Amino acid sequence: MQPMRKFTAGVQLFDDIRERGLIYVDKTDLIYQLTQESKFVFLSRPRRFGKTLLCSTLKCYFEGRKELFEGLAMEKLETEWKKYPVLHFNLSLCKNKWNIDGIIEELDSQISRYEKIYGVSKSGSTPGIRFKNLMEVAYEQTGLKCVVILDEYDAPLLDVLNQPEKLAEVRKIMQEFYQPLKACEEYEHFVFITGITKFSQLSIFSTLNNLTNITMLPQYSAICGITVEEALEVFKPDIQVLADTYKCSYDEMVDKLKAKYDGYNFCENSEDIFNPFSLTMALKNRKVDSYWFGSGTPTYLFEQMKRFGTNILSLEKNMASASDFDAPTENMSTALPLLYQSGYLTIKDYDFDTNQYLLDFPNAEVRVGFMQNLLPAIVEDANVMLANNTVANIYTSLKKNDINNMMQYLKSYIASIPYLEHGRHELGNLTTFEAFYETIMYVIFSMMSKYVFTQAKSANGRSDIVMFVGDTAYVFELKINGTAREALDQINSNGYMVPYEAGNRKVVKVGVAFSKEEKNITDWIVE
Repeated sequence: MQPMRKFTAGVQLFDDIRERGLIYVDKTDLIYQLTQESKFVFLSRPRRFGKTLLCSTLKCYFEGRKELFEGLAMEKLETEWKKYPVLHFNLSLCKNKWNIDGIIEELDSQISRYEKIYGVSKSGSTPGIRFKNLMEVAYEQTGLKCVVILDEYDAPLLDVLNQPEKLAEVRKIMQEFYQPLKACEEYEHFVFITGITKFSQLSIFSTLNNLTNITMLPQYSAICGITVEEALEVFKPDIQVLADTYKCSYDEMVDKLKAKYDGYNFCENSEDIFNPFSLTMALKNRKVDSYWFGSGTPTYLFEQMKRFGTNILSLEKNMASASDFDAPTENMSTALPLLYQSGYLTIKDYDFDTNQYLLDFPNAEVRVGFMQNLLPAIVEDANVMLANNTVANIYTSLKKNDINNMMQYLKSYIASIPYLEHGRHELGNLTTFEAFYETIMYVIFSMMSKYVFTQAKSANGRSDIVMFVGDTAYVFELKINGTAREALDQINSNGYMVPYEAGNRKVVKVGVAFSKEEKNITDWIVE
């Protein structure tokens, strides 16, 4: 077995990575280009996507630490290596504070660190006033304008997104803190702001109207994350080790990794991008597993999905304009902006004529993790472990072509759901029996990381559920207080299966009968 290489998984400081000799995917050519083109920059990316590492790299660059960039693109691009005063604030440390005073204390702590460096007494009663004084003094002492880096600017806001009154208080504090960014432009060389979501400039950054948003610019689509080309170049020996571990070929392992962790696109015609955290964790641990959801549960997201009554059956293959999903968080009329900006949906295609984007889950890791976390939001007291076991048993049955056994496992799981009297109806229109059962089947099947579609269109109507497993298409029709025969006859008479019969694909038709009284599947017929 080859010796373990040193991965950056979980390490977010550029100087730490370089000094310890960890593997670094070189982004410094893009960083140099960015710093030459713009002065005020905003970048939104999902969590665990390398934003903090990017901020740390910018910090080291502007501090003139040339030795850290030896062998990287920046070494040849930069010739002056000035040491600017850098004010780097990590706003993620303002999360999980019990009250407003806790946020102010954290801002005080981070400002105080720089006040000590520049010998500034605590002059001013608010974080914004002290921030302004700090920039003025740093400029006066060094003769160079300041570099300001705000990492996770929206973290304090997302923490209270589901509490409107507290959100207003936090917004007021953060707006006052950010206000000097515009007022002190004469003291600023470069300002870089990152976050997950996109709160409007008016509500957060006040008059900062010259902010360049590079989130969807094609030239910076890969400034965070790892492209397929970069992965194959930098991690080739590690992918081979992983292939040997799983006893498959190198190409087969590349396909597995792409299906599991790749698939992010941040603009039209963007190259596919891996989630860097998940990919490096898999290579480090020599295990293809789910890592992204394990690093945090998106409670704010599911609360907002409830608030807007999100129909989860319409999330996949969703056509939308940029204004629908790249919208300011506080102006949302749906949960779509949060789903996209948080990384649960990504761009999969673009129609130039209509200026519409096709949104979908980026990869298998996100699809499965999303569904697992979604179950408790749909079903009160959902037993996720039981659901996972059900998924495993269903998949095993499908591999054996035992559809009857698969349906029995599905029936047993539905029997465990304490639905109608106490079910949760906030997510979409789940107030009808058919919508509820269709949703449960969709979630369970999606947890197998298979392609599942609901209300799939054909020439003569829509089939309730279509699922693809290997070279087989499963077409389901549900009947509430009807018969399985009626459901199957509807598939046949309307030709729901015809679109999937091309080539060598096998089609399995399943008519399913549900009972309102029994609150479960009562019969099914497979053809």
